Amino acid sequence: MLTVLESGTPIDISFTDLMKYHGPHFPGGVAHAYCAMRHAVAVLGPVERRDVTVRTAFPGPGGRDAIEMALRAVTGGRFVVAPELAATDRGATLARYVWEFGYHDRTVLVRLRDAGFVTDEFIELGARDDRAPADDERLTVLKQEMTDRLLSGEVGEVYEEVPPPTR
Repeated sequence: MLTVLESGTPIDISFTDLMKYHGPHFPGGVAHAYCAMRHAVAVLGPVERRDVTVRTAFPGPGGRDAIEMALRAVTGGRFVVAPELAATDRGATLARYVWEFGYHDRTVLVRLRDAGFVTDEFIELGARDDRAPADDERLTVLKQEMTDRLLSGEVGEVYEEVPPPTR
């Protein structure tokens, strides 16, 4: 469960809640944002959701929708896709799973652990423009398998805090 505050009132948000807002198409992106937010809140402590800023190298709609529902950061102008945050030294499979959360005077940068949560097959198949129906079916399976792996981990097992890059 992810808990954020709205004017001091706790709001508990589950992965299921986020999926109801997003819809069925990108559960992995929703799961990534959910895990990253849970980790950030564990580090930052209780946060007023409308005071959190988010920068990420992850451009997917599932992640964006999860951030919007939980933090209202998209409509609040506090969400930015920042390709320069990509950890390109980690390879194509892990590079984009980087999230920076700011809250008042604190910032936490988290990235996906290199523990097999995302597979090369998923990244390669998702990037292909020439997918056949069988490929789309396989991609759907890979999305769900990734989602299940992400959600099975505890805070700290899926994402890890890293020092922010120098700007």
